[in-house]
Amino acid sequence: MRIADKVFAVTGAANGMGRQVVLNLARRGGHIAAVDLDEVGLAATAELARGSQTTVSTHVVNVTERDAVTELPEQVLDRHGQIDGLVNIAGVIHRFAPFTELSSDDADRIMSVNFTGTVNTCRAFLPVLLARPEANVTNMSSLSALLPFASQSLYSASKGAVKQFSESLYAELYDTNIHVVTVFPGNVDTDLTGHSGVEMLDAGAKKVRSTTPQTAGQKIVDGIARDRFRVIIGADAHILNGLSRLSAKRTTRLVAKQIKSVL
Repeated sequence: MRIADKVFAVTGAANGMGRQVVLNLARRGGHIAAVDLDEVGLAATAELARGSQTTVSTHVVNVTERDAVTELPEQVLDRHGQIDGLVNIAGVIHRFAPFTELSSDDADRIMSVNFTGTVNTCRAFLPVLLARPEANVTNMSSLSALLPFASQSLYSASKGAVKQFSESLYAELYDTNIHVVTVFPGNVDTDLTGHSGVEMLDAGAKKVRSTTPQTAGQKIVDGIARDRFRVIIGADAHILNGLSRLSAKRTTRLVAKQIKSVL
């Protein structure tokens, strides 16, 4: 998909990978409607994008609030005149704990933000995107949707739901003007845990290799430009995904042992 002169709505745009997606789209001549709950973070993202030949509007919206999301496309159209892409980056994680120690509120929050929020935005934007000659929907899943992670059962389930939903959309829309991309990042050096209100595992002296948000954002936009089916981000994601295809059971146990040793 050609990025220049296209308009993209990007959720989770106030920080981390969402911010980097905005900046990479802007560098390639795209125009962006940046969406997030964090008004201050959105303003900072817009300031960072300033100077490129692009227009960035900011929209303080909670993706779990259906009525607010339903009104969002019209707001973007009023500001930009068209919408050519939707990039769903917004997401949260829960605390690292066995399923039996997680509450119903934990489950509701994770599914509401990660899965229902993605469904809400797709439902709102798809009618507008179908009217465009070329359009894109990109949804953020996770390596944990390809390989389960102990202590992140509900998060893995929410991202598994995003994977199946997103790839089902691809199947429904493959012969239309809309291309659907699903993103599977491994460990990316963002403050996802902090923004989710949980604490990171203390791995002691062991340094966990991670991908920078800048690299992740570039790979996501590359995936949009190249109409990828899946975008897998990080050496850890590629290695573990490959191992799980050889032996899902052994790879799941390997990862589980490493996580439990930290827990």
